[in-house]
Amino acid sequence: MRTVAVVGASLAGLSAARSLRKQGYDGRLVVIGDELHRPYDRPPLSKEFLAGSLAEADLALEPDTEDLRAQWLLGVRAVALDGPQRAVRLADGSEVRADGVVIATGAAARTLPGTDGLAGVHTLRTLDDARALRDELTLGGRLVVIGGGFIGAEVASTAYALGLDVTVVEAAPTPLAGPLGETMGTIVSALHADHGVRLLCGVGVKGLSGESRVDSVLLEDGRSVPADIVVVGVGARPCVEWLAGSGIELDDGVKCGADGRTGLAGVVAVGDCASWYDPRAGLHRRVEHWTGARERPDAAVAALLAGGAVEPSTPRPPYFWSDQYGVKIQFTGHAAGADSVTIEEGARDDRNVLAVYRRSGHPVAVLGMNQPRLFMRWRKQLAAAA
Repeated sequence: MRTVAVVGASLAGLSAARSLRKQGYDGRLVVIGDELHRPYDRPPLSKEFLAGSLAEADLALEPDTEDLRAQWLLGVRAVALDGPQRAVRLADGSEVRADGVVIATGAAARTLPGTDGLAGVHTLRTLDDARALRDELTLGGRLVVIGGGFIGAEVASTAYALGLDVTVVEAAPTPLAGPLGETMGTIVSALHADHGVRLLCGVGVKGLSGESRVDSVLLEDGRSVPADIVVVGVGARPCVEWLAGSGIELDDGVKCGADGRTGLAGVVAVGDCASWYDPRAGLHRRVEHWTGARERPDAAVAALLAGGAVEPSTPRPPYFWSDQYGVKIQFTGHAAGADSVTIEEGARDDRNVLAVYRRSGHPVAVLGMNQPRLFMRWRKQLAAAA
């Protein structure tokens, strides 16, 4: 290969570029990103950076001594891919032709219809999002977080520590039931009540009120929650619209094999936009976590450089973490499909549990709350079993 284009300049794209050089690729390398910023670390955006305890310079993912010998095209969006020609068309009218393409365009935060132009309403996905939200949180007031997932919970925790009056609204009966199951979702989400943060579950949002600036959140049951600031944390959508008509199969992301290969020769996908085949479960999944964006590009790049001649290995079980109200939450595996979950260490009321999820007696996932040492032992066991 003489030219490889990496479309996406966040962690997954940077990891792919690094892996290309590490695995011996010495040709032309072009990295395309729609943000103007160099690659930065996203997990602190909802925690330390939002709280003001971490500076922008601390988010940088590239050390000063790193030189990938890459051409960086930043602040320009990919708008189309000519699959057979492996030509990436950009919003400025230019085109990058390549022998290999790594798709790493990530995901974008979902928004609420009708909120465009309404001041005080935020999503949190990018550095620019975090800058804007941080500036508003310093003013204090009443914050309503729509969505009780991990991003919403982390923002609520950070805002609580900053002294804001915080309410979390979650449409599902149990927050975090999707990734953690109902039992452990209930225990983890109880952290809100432990710290005086209101949690309203099982009710949807009808809309927001306010003329130029939001002043309240209207719920489906008729209630109105006063708000000076609103954060919408209702998930993310994979950024794959630009691939329409390219010949790549799309199904909640870029549909890939167990090594990131798409149906088009010379094209792989990694990161939040990639739906990799999971041979353990027999289905495709998108893994929207930092660890996946860091680790999986190695396998995808190996497959790209070998032209698919390398037999894919089974990806490690997904792993993610969250910090809320001073509690470190760690999770690995998949809770879906587990037929039991048992607390094997700690006490649920103290929020320091180690819980193991099993299917037919076999561990399939592990959750730790302030149990980092024991959790890491279980994580290694789960990976070895997989």
